[in-house]
Amino acid sequence: MLPTLDYGVLAAYLAGLLALGLVLTRRRATPSDYFLASRDAGWAAVGLSLVGSNVSPGVLIGLTGSAYAFGISVYNYDWTASVILVVFALFFLPAVLATKVYTMPEFLERRYDGRVRVWFSILTLALYILLDAAGALYCGTLVLKFIVPGLSFNAAILLLAALSVLYSVTGGLRSVLYTQAVQAVVVLGSALFLAIFAFKAAGGWTTVMHAAPSGYLNLIRPASDPIMPWTGMAFGLPVMAFYYWCTNQVMVQRMLAAKSIADGQKGALFAGLLKLLTLFLIILPGVAGLLLYPKLASADEIYLRLAFGLMPTGLLGLLVAAFLGALMAQLSASYNSAATLVTMDFVRRLRPGATDANVVRWGRISTVVCMVVSASWAPQIVRFPSLWQYFQAVLAYATPPAAALFLVGMLWPRANGRGAIWAVVAGSGLGLVLFALSVTKVFSLPFLDAAFLVFAVSLIALVLVSLTRRQTPEERARTAAFTLKSAWDAARLGSRAVAGWGVALLAVTAGVVWWFR
Repeated sequence: MLPTLDYGVLAAYLAGLLALGLVLTRRRATPSDYFLASRDAGWAAVGLSLVGSNVSPGVLIGLTGSAYAFGISVYNYDWTASVILVVFALFFLPAVLATKVYTMPEFLERRYDGRVRVWFSILTLALYILLDAAGALYCGTLVLKFIVPGLSFNAAILLLAALSVLYSVTGGLRSVLYTQAVQAVVVLGSALFLAIFAFKAAGGWTTVMHAAPSGYLNLIRPASDPIMPWTGMAFGLPVMAFYYWCTNQVMVQRMLAAKSIADGQKGALFAGLLKLLTLFLIILPGVAGLLLYPKLASADEIYLRLAFGLMPTGLLGLLVAAFLGALMAQLSASYNSAATLVTMDFVRRLRPGATDANVVRWGRISTVVCMVVSASWAPQIVRFPSLWQYFQAVLAYATPPAAALFLVGMLWPRANGRGAIWAVVAGSGLGLVLFALSVTKVFSLPFLDAAFLVFAVSLIALVLVSLTRRQTPEERARTAAFTLKSAWDAARLGSRAVAGWGVALLAVTAGVVWWFR
């Protein structure tokens, strides 16, 4: 139970967030406005929205819990994201923005063929509905049941899903993007307060640093480490990060909404800078929590233990509001991106003569359908060992072929549609086999190592099969717009200061990693 004041803060914040989303709604919306916010977002909104989409309830609970159980090695996900965002912003994003696509599957179709687009659309939809949205609902329901005793699990799921889908289905990406920007500020601010109280209760920074168990404050772990082997960190983790930040529709859609190439690049770099803060705001408080609550039955409990045990009245309500707001932000982002995929990759292709009004209506219908499916699946997550394993294992086995297609497609003009299909077949097939062997405990490979193995097989298949046939003139013309040269040419349209900011972000990242190596 929360004190009365905290309930008031929680109600006021959620009402304000919902009102903001509805105010940003337009009565008539074109596809560009509904799915890409009219391509008019500034760099600050893009960067904050990226962080708002990423810092979900699963991340808050998962990162803090992982730090409590295993140490700060989980931070490797975040600093790797900063590096990947620099590379993507400087070398790839300009070419992607220049194509004026709505979705990343559409981008892959232009680079390869329609079969690749259908495969990636289906894969992405499944991940959004069964992984992102369902996982967020599961996390939020645990908190909501704690706040409102007696509320059933299914009722809590439906309530959260309905609230999240309300402004997403009416206002589209414009509502989602700006509410996420506000949410990112509140989440990071409340995390700062929680970190301060956690370190203070544990005896201060110096005490936590000296009392942490051996190895807890090291980012680089031995190859035998079951959670974060250095081999997986060096090879598998960049593959997963590249997929998540460079081909994931939820993330790239925010950059596609930028009003200029420079704004998209600066927004990506701004998000990369904010990602570095998670070590101090979210991860290290989990280590401090180990000193305060050393014998928890589940590491995932530590975030809520710190919040409800340390935060004073008023601030506790704000933190819980930020948590539920993060859930709404992630859900609305997932639903809007899923609706974009359904509408632009399937409906518009099957009905090319559909009016803008019909396209937007199909987008709204798709949003509601995705909400119903994710709410139906969320209760099944309890069957998995842990939330973090559920997230990362599925991504590791399913997404590396997409990363290979995008990366090789941009770097090597010879790659063709035939090679892409074989890469999908070989990589997805291997991923499915490794996942089945892991689940049945016949053969267990650390999922980061598995991610790189699936990526390598996909890449080899793409290259070898592409070499078996010469490119036609049509294929050469198709690939001409999807090379690093085109990216460099497009980058000249952006701000020259972007490269300098990218180098500065890499330097800061290197300093943090070196300090905690």
